[in-house]
Amino acid sequence: QVQLVESGGGLVQAGGSLRLSCAASGRALSINAMGWYRQAPGKQRELVAAITSGGSTNYADSVKGRFTMSRANAKNTVYLQMNSLKPKDTAVYYCNADPPLTIASHEVWGQGTQVTVSS
Repeated sequence: QVQLVESGGGLVQAGGSLRLSCAASGRALSINAMGWYRQAPGKQRELVAAITSGGSTNYADSVKGRFTMSRANAKNTVYLQMNSLKPKDTAVYYCNADPPLTIASHEVWGQGTQVTVSS
């Protein structure tokens, strides 16, 4: 069964940087497009960055120019480099395939990693 484990979150001041990692186990994800999603309190989860199996990336307008997603297929791992962080980036960040993985029609998510940006 696939497991997604996110790490690297924390508390940072506005303008700072963090690098998130997501390791997948139980299934090779090298053929999947992958995404970083985030969910702020009281809001729906949103896709902020995506990367194809070939390494092409797309970003939500809100993070474009500040976030960079990459992948290491040999390690079954994806990363999100976040620079120039803003308080509105505060959220729990999750990785998943794009579209999200499902088992018996239920989406599979990891525990996420909390990112808190103070002003």
